[in-house]
Amino acid sequence: MLRPDGTPVPYFGTHGIRWLMERLCARGWSATYEEGNPVALHRDGAWITLEPGSQFELSGAPFQHAEDVLAQARSFAAEVDAAIGDAPIRQVAVGFTPYARIEDIQWVPKARYEVMRAYLARTGDLAHHMMKGSASVQATFDFADEADCARKVRLGALLGPLTTAMFANSPLYAGKPTGFQSYRGYVWTRTDPSRTGFPPAILDFSFERWVDYLLDVPMMFTHIDGQWADGGGRTFRDWMQRGIDAVYPTQNDWDLHQTAVFPELRVKRQIELRGADCVSLPLASAFVTLFEGLLYCDVAQELAAGIAERFATHGTQEDRHAIACKKGLRGVVGGRSLASWAEQILEVSIKGLRHCGPVDRAHLAPLEAQVARGESPAEFVLRTWEADPDPETFLEAITLRS
Repeated sequence: MLRPDGTPVPYFGTHGIRWLMERLCARGWSATYEEGNPVALHRDGAWITLEPGSQFELSGAPFQHAEDVLAQARSFAAEVDAAIGDAPIRQVAVGFTPYARIEDIQWVPKARYEVMRAYLARTGDLAHHMMKGSASVQATFDFADEADCARKVRLGALLGPLTTAMFANSPLYAGKPTGFQSYRGYVWTRTDPSRTGFPPAILDFSFERWVDYLLDVPMMFTHIDGQWADGGGRTFRDWMQRGIDAVYPTQNDWDLHQTAVFPELRVKRQIELRGADCVSLPLASAFVTLFEGLLYCDVAQELAAGIAERFATHGTQEDRHAIACKKGLRGVVGGRSLASWAEQILEVSIKGLRHCGPVDRAHLAPLEAQVARGESPAEFVLRTWEADPDPETFLEAITLRS
């Protein structure tokens, strides 16, 4: 959410995020409050939550097909537009705030974010950039059992750098180019190495390894008797064994702790793919469709795994991710452009969709066109900005639904 001059919409103030959430409540959403301020909305299995810089996040209800996911996203975007009315607010599809400086963005009034703000300031010099300036598209996929989960997790993880390149859409910050196609992806590498990136537990996945990883990540915070506190560097394993002032964790504490790790792929009750910048709704639908084709057809999954394993032989996972963030689809891995690797993966996804999601096949079209041109969405953003860097003209061209 941005003003026409490129400044983010603050939480408080005239036509701020608080005002917008109240308008959505009047349209049938129910609010969760903290200190009298609405900080989340829910309706019919869907949730609207706020990131620390008031980035709006829709967590939709589960669906079987990308077609239904896109329909819900479009309906939601239209509803937000209706709630905005004539207010000077735009829904913008970009992975990082393009004009405002991070220190000028108002914090959302959540006690949890106050603790995170202090904790992450100690672990990464760009952590506050991640918290207040970044936006992404994430998609979740289910699994049948541990073996199915392990196959899907490894495939999604190995393809993580390629996903970042295909959906790189954050080349600007503070009104000028950053030198990155995905500045958002780069910012994450300077947030907290203990809870971000590609931990071994997702590259060599089992339920036990994943749980051990979660148990041994330092806790950012605790929430005991309604009070948020810094985790003090202790692990969840240590809390289970020794307690904190004679208080031992509950299932709710464990669920909360899982939300405080941010690798490129995360496993909770589903597999959560997290490596795409915020993009337009057609491209966001292509992101969902791409992995629908790869993950739900056994033949496609096996073919994609072979490509991913060959891709992974060239440098480290961190090296490939750095190339994707910097160069997008024009980056080169193993003597081939990332666009070439992406084209091969797309072909496999299309084969998978013939079996499991033919209704969704058309949603890959914008991604296919992007890959055929050999460029990430960030290149369109840069061309648009270079043609006319005036915020109002620029933001009109990168609206969420275009």
